[in-house]
Amino acid sequence: MRHVPGNRLCPTRLTILIAALTLAGAAGADAAPSGAKDATSTSTSTSPWLGEDLPLPLAVRTPADLAVKGVAERQYLIFNLLTAGKLAWDAGKFSVAAEKWETLLRLPRLDAELDQVIRPLAALARARGGGTAPSLPPPTPPAPAPASAPSAQTGSVTGTVSGGGTLGPGGAVVWLKRTDGKTPHATPARNKVVHQVNKTFVPRVLAVTVGTKVDFKNQDDLFHNVFSLSRPNDFDAGLYKGGDSYTRTFSAPGPVQILCNIHASMIGYVVVVDTPYYGQADASGAFSIRGVPAGEYESSAWHEGSSKVAHSKVVVTADGARGVVLHVAGDRNRPTLIPDKYGKPRQAQLGY
Repeated sequence: MRHVPGNRLCPTRLTILIAALTLAGAAGADAAPSGAKDATSTSTSTSPWLGEDLPLPLAVRTPADLAVKGVAERQYLIFNLLTAGKLAWDAGKFSVAAEKWETLLRLPRLDAELDQVIRPLAALARARGGGTAPSLPPPTPPAPAPASAPSAQTGSVTGTVSGGGTLGPGGAVVWLKRTDGKTPHATPARNKVVHQVNKTFVPRVLAVTVGTKVDFKNQDDLFHNVFSLSRPNDFDAGLYKGGDSYTRTFSAPGPVQILCNIHASMIGYVVVVDTPYYGQADASGAFSIRGVPAGEYESSAWHEGSSKVAHSKVVVTADGARGVVLHVAGDRNRPTLIPDKYGKPRQAQLGY
């Protein structure tokens, strides 16, 4: 059959047929006796062979007709070499099967998936049929994956937090949420730890995303009983000695006050946010939030010295937003009454 070069058609149905036939060939390879070589038995199939020539006449009157004819002839050639090799395999004519499949593998621009299936079968047929295998071109590389849509350009939001009363602005937690309601879900953070060191929580304030597991690790040579009454994130770790830790998953957004049932002086906070865009101010009040796509956001700033969360609008461009100024009040005094884990006042005479 004459082959006329042309652009390759994507034969989805033919690819499915090819895959089915080659899988059947693989099954025949497992079932065939290993010592058989070029047996003279005929194929069990009684269906007449279609022949090597394209069974349908295709008229060529225009360049487009010629292109279609070339593509059709190529696909029929692939079908012939594929199935002729399979029929030869079934008949025990392994060297013929190898010849057909090796010819198929030498076709230019062969589909990578077909190459991947036929190449090992051709090698097996050659090994059983004997003879010298001709040199074959390297395997057809897989087609490159379609390029994904470019990700939205992101920038950094930087600024300062002021206020916080006598505590200063340090430790303020700042987060951003899109005003169009399309804030993506935040991924739980990993490896978050609040240490108990010298009867203090370190860090005093920890910002995490919803679903984050936090380890409360006791590094003192004494017992601690970490707990919180902040619902719905309340918990009670119970007593645990130095070197041990307690893990808590924070599944709801909001500030969580952390206390110790043994040491009333220990106060800390885990601030849970439901956005991937968040940061925490350093001692000077400076903060930075990276990877923020362009858009309009509502910023929120929490501080332990403020009775309310401060809100404002922030417009983020492709270059981010710089010089954002936020202010938190300092109207919340340190609590004079530190409750125990049952919510009751501590007994001051016990000295804890």
